[in-house]
Amino acid sequence: MKSSGTPRAAAGAGGTTARKPGVPKPGVPGDGTPAVAQRSARAEHSAPAEHGISGIAGERSTRGQVARLILELGPSTAATLGGRLGLTPAAIRRHLDNLIADGMIETRTARTYGNRGRGRPAKVFVITDAGRSAFEHAYDDLATSALRFLEQAYGPQAVAEFARQQVAETERRYQPVVAQASDLTARVHALADALSGDGYAAAAGPAPTIGTGNQGNNATGTGAAPIDNGAQICQHHCPVAHVAAEFPQLCEAETEAFGRLLGTPVRRLATIAHGDGICTTHVTCSSRATTPASPEGSDI
Repeated sequence: MKSSGTPRAAAGAGGTTARKPGVPKPGVPGDGTPAVAQRSARAEHSAPAEHGISGIAGERSTRGQVARLILELGPSTAATLGGRLGLTPAAIRRHLDNLIADGMIETRTARTYGNRGRGRPAKVFVITDAGRSAFEHAYDDLATSALRFLEQAYGPQAVAEFARQQVAETERRYQPVVAQASDLTARVHALADALSGDGYAAAAGPAPTIGTGNQGNNATGTGAAPIDNGAQICQHHCPVAHVAAEFPQLCEAETEAFGRLLGTPVRRLATIAHGDGICTTHVTCSSRATTPASPEGSDI
């Protein structure tokens, strides 16, 4: 499942008016940095925790606002970021340099289309995996608090209904891709590919065999054939694992959606949320599928 809903960063000051060199704007110190930004910078120096991931996740500083804006906009130039937040070139570059030093962002050369003019190629700033993870943990805390309130106010069934609504959009996107597959095996691989495209690092393959079939002479052990034990989908990453550890309804809703997409019963055997290394879903082979997918197929 993917979490959704990203709060927008607060917009900064608007346009500026020309002033004589060396004369600061009202309310702006002599170096051209807005007073609020300098106060934030001083607060950062007095609170070391805000230099690292906790400062980004909590967004208690201007630096956190810069990181969030890069996360929302994607690759961005210093001029774009400074303009959106109302920071001078000197101020925005100081925050960018600190974020690079903390490993929260990195620089890349801007992609150009067509003929590029003279001069050095533009440099853009992008969020790193560490920076993105910092925000994901903050979202986990917020999502967990919201689901706790929902459960306390309306009961566990309300959480289950919320989980089904959340997964419904993902199911709608996956349905055309999975439906065009020729058989169950192809559908399983198509679903795994779709999950990987959404960052789940999924893989599909045959489930481990158990026992042997009745073909051949079982008394002598010759000619026996292994039973088709279906297939399995393994997800090596879960973006909502911390939330699902407290609210398994998220895993259950996802598993129910897998059963509908594949058209056969499925069963969740392991989850990252419960401490397993990967999320493993068993898919019943078509020859053994005698009943449609049901809530019992979403046991975890």
